[in-house]
Amino acid sequence: MAEHFDAIVIGAGPSGNAAAYTMAKGGLKVLQLERGEYPGSKNVQGAILYSDALERMIPDFREDAPLERHIIEQRMWILDDNSHIASHYRSEEFNKQPYNRYTILRAQFDKWFSTKVQEAGALVINETTVTDLLMDKNRVIGVRTDRVDGEIYADVVVLADGVNSLLAKKAGFHAELQPKDVALAVKEIHFMPTETVESRFNISGDEGVVIEMAGKITKGMMGTGFLYTNKESLTVGVGCMLSDFKASKVSPYTLLDEMKQHPSIKPLLAGGEMKEYTAHLIPEGGYEAMPQIYGDGWMIVGDSGMFVNAVHREGSNLAMTTGRIAAETVLTLKEARKDLSARNLSAYRAALDETFVMKDLKKYRRMPGVFHKNPQFFTDYPDLVSQAARTMLTVDGIDKKTKEKQIRKEFSSRRSLVGLLGDAFKMWRAFE
Repeated sequence: MAEHFDAIVIGAGPSGNAAAYTMAKGGLKVLQLERGEYPGSKNVQGAILYSDALERMIPDFREDAPLERHIIEQRMWILDDNSHIASHYRSEEFNKQPYNRYTILRAQFDKWFSTKVQEAGALVINETTVTDLLMDKNRVIGVRTDRVDGEIYADVVVLADGVNSLLAKKAGFHAELQPKDVALAVKEIHFMPTETVESRFNISGDEGVVIEMAGKITKGMMGTGFLYTNKESLTVGVGCMLSDFKASKVSPYTLLDEMKQHPSIKPLLAGGEMKEYTAHLIPEGGYEAMPQIYGDGWMIVGDSGMFVNAVHREGSNLAMTTGRIAAETVLTLKEARKDLSARNLSAYRAALDETFVMKDLKKYRRMPGVFHKNPQFFTDYPDLVSQAARTMLTVDGIDKKTKEKQIRKEFSSRRSLVGLLGDAFKMWRAFE
């Protein structure tokens, strides 16, 4: 007779680990299935960890989690072809424990998180692919795997299988992903001595810096670049919408390679040894592209549910929060001896609606549409802003009032007054 669990979690990324850990910690019989050799084996990239989301589950995670650097400085760059204009925020408050954000290497972090899941009592089986969801009419009652006698039953199945979520699509829980709703990001890790990292970014100890970039580096496509400091390496990458890559015929790796040659970026990478490269999809369709996230005997968490805040580059915190809240919903229903029907699992969505996850996604729900239709935000404006700064900072005997007129003329000739006012309104609408 096939074994039965209270819950099966598919996937061992941040959302799946959060769900499995919380349910196992609550006393449920939990099975977690991961198709990789071990949790994190498919991840080589550096990433940002937001401590609040993890701390709500594992308050003492800092004692042994594989953390790289705590972030004390955030830089924002707008780049044209050969320069950048920037803002940055650096605070000694971010240098006081408990630290708020860290850089991590996902391969190490996911593996660590999985040990916590197993210590909590969950059974974790790697190198196992779930091929189908087992159904009783419209209700999910378990999974079928690629192992011999691979049918396993459960009261609820939590889908944490990533942005593609083939199982959810196969079962008809959501439609095929649209290229306009998914970004393709490429990353590299460049290794260099710790002393080099620290001297280039004016940091010491475990302090870290994050640089987020936008502008000409994406060649008019909707996207951003980034650079994170790790202990002995830098993570550098760029991501754009899949629909834009398709239309432009630009290779993602070519885009990254050209970005690394930018005069503002190249010196930061000089002397480093690139040892790791990865490409992955990021769900950035936002609130309007979100699928149904619960049903009879099933729930969707993390990237599978389009839970990424593309504006603020937040993903792992949304993943862990959705995983935790899904698990807490199951625990509450189990304690009340209620079945895990769609009617009762709707409490998951109701709980999420009260969190920053849904509030932030709803706030920025118009952003994807605005940027898709207005490439000037990634082409014209970086040029105009950079040229304005260059004009004002060049001392050449021309008075400042004349320079200001030149700048206004350049803006109005490039975009027109109506265009400028229209763009300002679009931005206001996107961020209101």
